[in-house]
Amino acid sequence: MIQSVTQNPNKLFTFEEYLFYEGEPDVRYELVRGKLVPMPQPTFHHAKICDFLAYRLQRYFSEQQLNLVAKNGAVGVRTADISSRIPDVAVFDLNLWQESSDRTGSAVLNFSEKPLLVVEVVSTNRRDDYLIKSSEYAIAEIPEYWIVDPKKKRVRILTNPSSDEGYTWVEFAEGETINSPQFKNLELSVSELFNPPAVDNLINQERSQSQQFQQQAEAERARAEKLAQKLREMGINPEEF
Repeated sequence: MIQSVTQNPNKLFTFEEYLFYEGEPDVRYELVRGKLVPMPQPTFHHAKICDFLAYRLQRYFSEQQLNLVAKNGAVGVRTADISSRIPDVAVFDLNLWQESSDRTGSAVLNFSEKPLLVVEVVSTNRRDDYLIKSSEYAIAEIPEYWIVDPKKKRVRILTNPSSDEGYTWVEFAEGETINSPQFKNLELSVSELFNPPAVDNLINQERSQSQQFQQQAEAERARAEKLAQKLREMGINPEEF
């Protein structure tokens, strides 16, 4: 059954009610101090940045053999008793993702399941991303928070949420490489992040390269087998070479 927030806009939801709330189709809601707040539809540029960042993080985890997963807008994060945010990108333990597949209700990480990293791409809600969400994520002790700002062409990385004044932060501008305290060998330029290639094209390129490598390997095996056969015909054991 679909429920309408407009029927009772002053209703305060518990976290459990939020998990099982069924609102308007294709509308995502965050829970902010008990109230449902619909999330705006992202622009194409916003969506491309999120797709590319999640893709690059996932590639990095695979290359570094880290048991982590990066999800693009698919997972919520509980930040208080009756508050839950949906970051643009969230990084958390792969085992948690696999073990949670049988859960009912919305995909939301609870207090004990905090992500290692959350990312917000700034759109119209600048105050939310820079101030309100920063405070919420710090109180929830999420170790790293990125604010990706397409308008300023800057990436702010906030860490150390347990400090007296909340997060401490550094910013990276165009022409610089993002330096993540947790992911030391991650190579990601600010310029590339704000002018991202289409992820589908990157995947197709990888698939094409993989096929080429496979074809080359098969050709090498065929040549080796042909040479071995000739050596056998000459009475020479190829395994002795």
